[in-house]
Amino acid sequence: MGDPRGFLKLARQCGRYREVCERIRDYKEVPILRSGKQSQEQASRCMDCATPFCHWGCPIGNYIPEWNDHMFHGNWKAAFSLLDATNNLPEITGRVCPALCEYSCVLGLNDDAVTIRENELAVIESAFKNGLVKPYRIGHRTGKKIAVVGSGPAGLSCAAQLNRAGHSVVVFEREDKPGGILRYGIPDFKLEKHLIDRRIAIWKEEGVVFKTNTDAGKDYPAKKLLSEFDAVCLAGGSRVPRDLKIDGRELKGIYFAMDYLTQSNRRVAGERIPKDGSIDAKGKKVVVIGGGDTGSDCVGTAHRQGAACVIQVEVLPRPSECRTKDRPWPNYPLLLKTTSSHEEGGERHWAVSTRRFVGEKGVVKKLSCVKAEAPGCEFDIEADLVIIAAGFLHPEHSSLLAGLDVEFDERGNVKTDVNYMTSARKVFSAGDMRRGQSLVAWAISEGRSSADCIDKYLTGEK
Repeated sequence: MGDPRGFLKLARQCGRYREVCERIRDYKEVPILRSGKQSQEQASRCMDCATPFCHWGCPIGNYIPEWNDHMFHGNWKAAFSLLDATNNLPEITGRVCPALCEYSCVLGLNDDAVTIRENELAVIESAFKNGLVKPYRIGHRTGKKIAVVGSGPAGLSCAAQLNRAGHSVVVFEREDKPGGILRYGIPDFKLEKHLIDRRIAIWKEEGVVFKTNTDAGKDYPAKKLLSEFDAVCLAGGSRVPRDLKIDGRELKGIYFAMDYLTQSNRRVAGERIPKDGSIDAKGKKVVVIGGGDTGSDCVGTAHRQGAACVIQVEVLPRPSECRTKDRPWPNYPLLLKTTSSHEEGGERHWAVSTRRFVGEKGVVKKLSCVKAEAPGCEFDIEADLVIIAAGFLHPEHSSLLAGLDVEFDERGNVKTDVNYMTSARKVFSAGDMRRGQSLVAWAISEGRSSADCIDKYLTGEK
């Protein structure tokens, strides 16, 4: 512990954002990275607890007190070494993770928690800047081949770990570039895509092969996968959206959040979007249904597209701003979350249930809603564009899953045993496809754990 009184000397200092008037004109990263000195000062607040609950809160099990201590002493290389030992994508979690660890920070019992996520980001960006992030030298090859289907955080982490264990890994991705939801679901103002490309380039140099524009199950039949590979890991995510099946749902102008975000990300990347299929909020009254992070991403995207106004509605009541008794420390609390997108404008309404969509000439014009606290009292919200961000149900039950003959659980997710193996021999699954819609940190954890089990399956030892 570098400074036993660090948390008494310094208050928590969160990072700054670019000014709203500037950032809504582009899709560049919203946060401003802290200086190394500021990060070292904030790292001094870590108390090196006897029982660091941040470990318990982190799905990946990061060595948080240890690399905070190295940061404080200016030993950035050692800090990176510890971070790299547990996390394949710290430059991603350092930007988009909701920081479960911070809500489990012991300091948070009677003070503001340590800025763990921003400290993590400082460590990895320092490592990239100083040339510490290099391709691993694979000392030997086992001769075993593994197919990883899906290149989101779970698939990427699984592939990276198996490759470093000496196996030959091929990642199948049906889109034109790897990254999955990181590339196509998260807006650039939260995660610029060159950050994904930077990491992918390292893994390619290490030997991981990426087959893009390849829909496993269609372009690459299930039988071929099973015959050519010693193991298969299904990491395709949870992509079937939860729909709102109410009157008027067939009207034009109503879209799922992932369709909206994916198209926006492709447009930002320079791809041409056909005019007849364009989803654009410019000059429109936008209503986002769903109060989670995906809904927030839609709000920020609509601002940047020049929406006339943006309203976000959520069926649940407004969360508390402080911990409630049913979510005591160190559990993750259900708190009111105000993102950078919310700070850019728009309105939020809680405990609102949408009863039907109303349109003119086949196009949506308003939503007929009711307040949960006042049943029977309906009101309207005008809308030219409606985005449904109500979450996801389960993975797509594609030709691949049918061809592999895997079983599903009661929620429609791929069913596995404790070793991540499905009902089909030598076929494993990890990430949202297995556990349901979740966080990037959990996807990374699942990818690493499944890789461990696959390695043991192939070699007899971890």
